[in-house]
This record gives sequence, structure tokens and C-alpha cells, in this order.
Amino acid sequence: MQLKTKAAGTVEVSQDRLITIPSGLFGFEDYTDYALVDSEYKPLIWLQSVKEPGLAFLLIDPFLIEDDYEADIDDAELGRIGIKDPADVTVMTIVTVPADGGPVTANFQGPLIINKKNHLCMQAILDSSRYTTKHNIIEALKRKEAK
Repeated sequence: MQLKTKAAGTVEVSQDRLITIPSGLFGFEDYTDYALVDSEYKPLIWLQSVKEPGLAFLLIDPFLIEDDYEADIDDAELGRIGIKDPADVTVMTIVTVPADGGPVTANFQGPLIINKKNHLCMQAILDSSRYTTKHNIIEALKRKEAK
């Protein structure tokens, strides 16, 4: 399908890159249909709204930033999007790139959980105080490299 995007103009998106977030994202509950679109800045990818070209979020795999990241989510919650096997899960976090040049951060407290089989997704809220909504990506990568 042809999709108008915020970052790359009109692109072709295959069916397997479409996802549905039945409850929407927090603050964007009215938008439930998205596409995963490759970014020119690997390993980041775009979560692009299908209905609103100006609505897109950068995503990153949190395990690339923190090897020991844990998204401990109740099985009943995961059942809402049909997760039965942990192998069916892809975890991503939303990245914020401030216009003022501040630190690039990822929302480690509100990860996106994607069911790879049925392409349903949810945004979870982790109870752990270990993570924040503004996890500094550059600082974390420097710590990881120093190990």
C-alpha cells in the first residue's frame, strides 16, 4: 500500500509491516492503525500513522541500549493482543529527539509490545521504578561500551 509519511514522503508499505494498536498509544488513543517504516537512521524505525501523515514516532529496540532490559508484563495483559508464546513478542520503545538539542531519550517505562504473528500491539506501563520515560540513550550506550 502507498503511505504518506512524516519523514520520507510517500512510500510503499507491505501488509506485514502494518500493525494495529487497539487501545492506541497513551495520548493518541484515536489513532490505532500504524505502519513500521524503515528510518534512514538505523537501528531506528518509524511507527507511522496510516491515517495521519504528520503523526509518527521513532522506535528502537531497548535491548540494543540495555542488555538487561526487562519488560515484565502480566500474561492477562499480553493476552489482550493474543500473545501466548514469548517468541511471538517484539519489544520496542519510543524515542524522543528534543528540538532544543537536549538528550535523546527512550521511554523504557512504556514499551510497545508487538505480536509478530497477528500484528497487534499494545503500550504497556511497567511498574518497576528501575525505568523512566526519559532513558538517556547516549549515556546508556557509553556505559555499555565501557563495560
